[in-house]
Amino acid sequence: MTDDYDAADNARKCYDVAIAAMREKLHGFRQERIGDCWLINADCKEVLPLLPKVDAVVTDPPYGIGEASKNFASRGKPINSSNSRSRAIARAIDYGKSDWDSSTQDDAIAAAIERVKWSIVFGGNYYRLPPTSCWLIWDKLNGDSDFADCEMAWTNLPKAVRRIRFLWNGCMRRERDVTREHPTQKPVDVMKWCIEHIPEPHNKTILDPFMGSGTTGVACVKLGRKFIGIEIDPGYFDIACKRIKDAYAQPDMFVEQSKTEPPRQLDLMEAAE
Repeated sequence: MTDDYDAADNARKCYDVAIAAMREKLHGFRQERIGDCWLINADCKEVLPLLPKVDAVVTDPPYGIGEASKNFASRGKPINSSNSRSRAIARAIDYGKSDWDSSTQDDAIAAAIERVKWSIVFGGNYYRLPPTSCWLIWDKLNGDSDFADCEMAWTNLPKAVRRIRFLWNGCMRRERDVTREHPTQKPVDVMKWCIEHIPEPHNKTILDPFMGSGTTGVACVKLGRKFIGIEIDPGYFDIACKRIKDAYAQPDMFVEQSKTEPPRQLDLMEAAE
C-alpha cells in the first residue's frame, strides 16, 4: 500500500511540475484579452499543447500555394476601358511580400483538430484530412476573373454539403465597409455562417490557430461566442486586436455581449484559465 501511495504521490508531483512549466511557457508569449477573446501572438505549434479544452476549431490556414508572394488581393482582366467601375474592380491591394503561404501546416492542423469535437478547416482540400460528408462551400460569385469560383472548408460535422453565395470582389461586393487587411481574408458573414453550423452545445468557445487579421474572432464577437486566436505575425496580430476591439464597440443588438475589457497583458494565472 505504501509503495502504491508513493507512486501516486510522485505521479502527482510530476504532473504539477509539468503543468507549472506549461503555464510558465505560455506566460512568455504576448497575449491580449479583449472581452471574451483571448489572443496570443506566437507559433500555434508551440501554443496548442498549452491551451485548455475548447469546443471547436474554425480556421483558414495557409494552403501552401504561394499566395503570400503575390502581394495583391484582387485581379481581373487587363483594363482597356475608361469606365471607373472597371478600374475599381481590378485595382490591386499591395500587402507586401512574405513567405507565410509557402507550405501547408499539416502537423498543426492535426494537433488542433485532435483537441476538439468539431472542426472547420478552409482549404481542407490541400490537407491530408479524413473523408467527410460535409464540406462547407463558399461560392464567391467571381464571374469573369482568375480567382477560384469557390473555396472549400473541410468539416467533421454530421451534415450534408452546404453552400453560401457571397460576393467578395468588385465594386458590388458585400461588406464593402470592411477593410481588406490580409490577402486571404474571409468575409465576416461567411465565418459567422460556418460557426452557426456547429451543433450545440459544442459551439461556445472557438479556436483559430491561424487567426490572421482576426475575422473568425470578429464573427465570434458578433455571435456572442468565446474565442481563442493564435497568430504568429506581430503585424497581423495587431490588426486582429484592433478589429476585435472595434467589433465589441459595435455590438449586434440581438446578441448579448460580455463587457469589453481594454487590451492588456495577461498575468500567469489568467493565462492558465
